[in-house]
Amino acid sequence: MTIQDLALMDEWYPVLLSSDLLDKPVPVVVLGEKVAVFRTSQGVHAFKDLCIHRGVPLSLGKVKGDELVCAYHGWSYNGCGTCTRIPSLPADRAIPSKAKAFVYACVEAHGFIWVSLGTPVHSLPKVSTFIPDGFKEVIMGPYTLQAAGPRIIENFLDVSHLMFVHEGLLGDSDFAEIEDYQVYEEDGVLTSEEIVVYQPDPDGTGRGVHSRYVYEVFGPLCVAFTKRDRDTDHIFRLFLMVLPETEKTSKTFMLKQRNYAYEEPDEVFVQFQDLLIEQDREMVENQKPELLPLDLQAELHLNTDRLSIAYRKRLRELGVTFGTA
Repeated sequence: MTIQDLALMDEWYPVLLSSDLLDKPVPVVVLGEKVAVFRTSQGVHAFKDLCIHRGVPLSLGKVKGDELVCAYHGWSYNGCGTCTRIPSLPADRAIPSKAKAFVYACVEAHGFIWVSLGTPVHSLPKVSTFIPDGFKEVIMGPYTLQAAGPRIIENFLDVSHLMFVHEGLLGDSDFAEIEDYQVYEEDGVLTSEEIVVYQPDPDGTGRGVHSRYVYEVFGPLCVAFTKRDRDTDHIFRLFLMVLPETEKTSKTFMLKQRNYAYEEPDEVFVQFQDLLIEQDREMVENQKPELLPLDLQAELHLNTDRLSIAYRKRLRELGVTFGTA
């Protein structure tokens, strides 16, 4: 599959939790491309998952002496993708200059391994600039969803579904009205005004609150919301990063931050998010059309959909076609 969307190619995508990349290469899929990710003493690396010799996936190999060794004929590649050893080649023969692996940008940050198929503008994921210090962090995912990445993002940005899909937790259908709000853009980031929602049990602690949401869209498949409790100084922030494997299959990773309930075990929040994901799954895996329509005449919109409308307009401006219609 050949992807032409430069706006997507140049983005960073989380492909693995850092804790899941140990001493063996791991195969992942990014925008339809098969990638082998591995770790050496110099850091993390990502190659096209294909040995140039006979087309065997490099992810079937092993990491030895800080090099990735192909399982088929033992060709060794250093972290820059250069082949350093061909066991069947006589010692007095030079290794062909064409003997190289195709290298992708790869970095480790915030507990995730990130890969870009293109030329990312920044050395770290865009989200790095917006992650505040001093909060208790919980890493969640990956969650595999049979849904297009933009559909998953738009579901996250859709505040009016909370009262129905997540009723009793994030919303109450008797309090479904959403006051009008505006969406602004600054330095390429879409940001909503505060949206007030009554929530019976918004974080699994069993305490009902009036939460104030502010949503942010950092990139085509990277968003967050910050939620403040009207009656306390509690701040809850949730980042959602989507890995688009194919146009209709995605993995989602989340980073949750809070400035309260420090003593609560991470598992409490992970299990709560697991429940929410399963509730969302039924919606996003059954939406039609499966790809997100960028033609605003294709579906009916209300004022409460201002953020979704702004998101669709942004994708169209960026020329995003992967996962859209």
